[in-house]
Amino acid sequence: NAAFKFHGHSMSDPGTTYRNRDEIAAMRQTRDPIEFVKNLLLEHTDATEDELKAIEKDVRAEVAAACDRAKAGSPPSSIDELVGNIYLDAEGKDVPQPYIRMPDYEKSIRA
Repeated sequence: NAAFKFHGHSMSDPGTTYRNRDEIAAMRQTRDPIEFVKNLLLEHTDATEDELKAIEKDVRAEVAAACDRAKAGSPPSSIDELVGNIYLDAEGKDVPQPYIRMPDYEKSIRA
């Protein structure tokens, strides 16, 4: 099961030199991972289309708000917010990390 890149590797690689738009559109329709999971939920759980649309709307709003905060230069309210939910245990609970290496070593986070 090979991965399919919907976009090029960088700004200088638009991804259209080795894939045409029709191929990309076809892959999005047949192998989009979000649509795949959505269909699994609809087929194998009691989730409804309306419930999943509401969840997607909430997630999009949360992501948009986070992007707005980041673009405004707003720092996270706490280190816990910054490093939470990076590592989860088998039950899905957060596993705090004592050290997270940042690109700038001096800005690394130590618990």
